Amino acid sequence: MNSGSNLQKILEAGHFAFTGELGPPRGANVDAVRKKAAYLKGMVDSVNITDNQTAMVRMSSWAASLIAIQEGLEPNYQMVCRDRNRLAMQADILGAHAHGIRNMLCLSGDHQQFGDHPQSKGVFDIDSVQLIGMTKKMRDEGKFLGGADIDTPPEMFIGAAANPFADPFEWRVYRLAKKVAAGADFVQTQCIYNMVKMREWVKQANDMGLTEKVYILAGITPMKSIGMARYMKKKVPGMDVPDEIIKRLQGVDKKKVADEGIKIACEQIEEFKEMKGVAGVHLMAIEWEHKVPEIAERAKVLPRPQVD
Repeated sequence: MNSGSNLQKILEAGHFAFTGELGPPRGANVDAVRKKAAYLKGMVDSVNITDNQTAMVRMSSWAASLIAIQEGLEPNYQMVCRDRNRLAMQADILGAHAHGIRNMLCLSGDHQQFGDHPQSKGVFDIDSVQLIGMTKKMRDEGKFLGGADIDTPPEMFIGAAANPFADPFEWRVYRLAKKVAAGADFVQTQCIYNMVKMREWVKQANDMGLTEKVYILAGITPMKSIGMARYMKKKVPGMDVPDEIIKRLQGVDKKKVADEGIKIACEQIEEFKEMKGVAGVHLMAIEWEHKVPEIAERAKVLPRPQVD
């Protein structure tokens, strides 16, 4: 497969990948996307465009992806199973490919009860593992899920998400194995703060031979404040924020908490560069895109390699 994906080429060439994230606006504001894109250009190998994240209505991920392409970024187009059935999903995959999108992240999606339309009907016609398999079938076999032939198959570099921290922990690596078996080419993890558990999860993935079949990108979200750290610890499902992180942030001057958050993120990135089985990092600096150049500089991941 040669999908024309820059991210795929970076990973296949053995470079340590560095991806970013861009949340579309809560409206039809093209300039909002362009402004965020400007901070990310030249800093990341690909940028995730979220799909109605946290079940809140936003500009569609394929539309924001097209603006990102215009701005010189390579999108990693996210698709959730919550809002569409298999007909709509396959149509969107074909449309995305027709417009030059070459990376896709397959997700179940946050449940609608957490968002601003809790009465909306969740579709969940297929789940994230089936979405990965369906996209692979379309690409590799040139067939729709229903079995009919596709005239021009969509050559997507297929991504999946992984949460190394949800309970029961010992099952997490088998969930990863399922996504690899379904056809995931790369995996981006939930944001990581508990490095002890992350090391153990990566070791299990190495021992099972999964890291030879899939590229793992470790998720990084710098803490902006103590409030954010406490909120993530108590309120965000599947998030694991150890007490020592909160203590460390409490131990610095209030004006320097954000700086300390970036410092912790950079320390993690340094460790991931050396960790067997980790192929890169995925930086989720949500609504903090303007800090990405500084973080990339401090994490020593610049300049990004150019691949043909």
